[in-house]
Order: sequence, then C-alpha cells, then structure tokens
Amino acid sequence: MTIKQISVFIENKPGVMVTVTEALGKAGIDIRALSLADTQDFGILRMIATDTAKAKAVLNEVGCVTSVTDVIAAAVPDKPGAMTEILNKISETGLNIEYIYAFVSPKNKKAYIVLRIKDIDSALIALKDKGIELAEDPSII
Repeated sequence: MTIKQISVFIENKPGVMVTVTEALGKAGIDIRALSLADTQDFGILRMIATDTAKAKAVLNEVGCVTSVTDVIAAAVPDKPGAMTEILNKISETGLNIEYIYAFVSPKNKKAYIVLRIKDIDSALIALKDKGIELAEDPSII
C-alpha cells in the first residue's frame, strides 16, 4: 500500500512555514511527518497529513503550489541498526530510493521511513515479499 504525500513548493524566506502550518492547524489537519529540502531561494516541503485532499485545498487557498505523490511508509523497529536492515532489503531488490525521511509515531510506538521509489509497484511487491510492514493510512501513524 502507498500513502499520499503532499509536496509544497515554497519560497525560502521568513514566515513561509508559519503560513503553511497555521493554515493546516486552523483547518484541523495534523502533520504526521515532514521533510524540508531547500536551495538558496526555494524549497520543497514534503509531508504526510491526516487529510491529504483537504490539506492540498487549504494550502492552495493560501497561495501555495502543491502536488500529491504516492510514497511508501515502511515500519521499522525503533532501535539502533533497524533502518540499515530495511535499507539492505531494499538494496537487494535493485530498486533505487529517490529520497527518504523518517519519523517515530507516538500513536503506535513504531518508527517509519518514508520512501519515494520510482518503480513503486515493484517496490511494494518486493518489500512485502521481504516481510516489511507498510503503513496503509496516515491516520494510524
């Protein structure tokens, strides 16, 4: 299973993150995970939210440019070395990870790594075959 990730293209200047988080907070949308990659002028904020469609609409209303992407959230034991075990299993498949970020869920006390892999269908099959637990719904994480 995949989950939906929202990418927000933002200008790298003071207050922009406040606009994003304030809009989502007022709309009652919880950010479950996020990653921010920036350049000198612009950044890409990637996040998993509790209501993807509503988050996208809210962010578009405040002038943000957004897109939605399917990603994989793989459960990882919250212990040293566990991420390496998962990455080794992915490496064995020959699939390339485009980007990755991680977070710990206080709801179910598991760690997750969010993976963007170009051939997502092959990745899902390979990860399931290797016994890796995948999140199916951002509200559980």
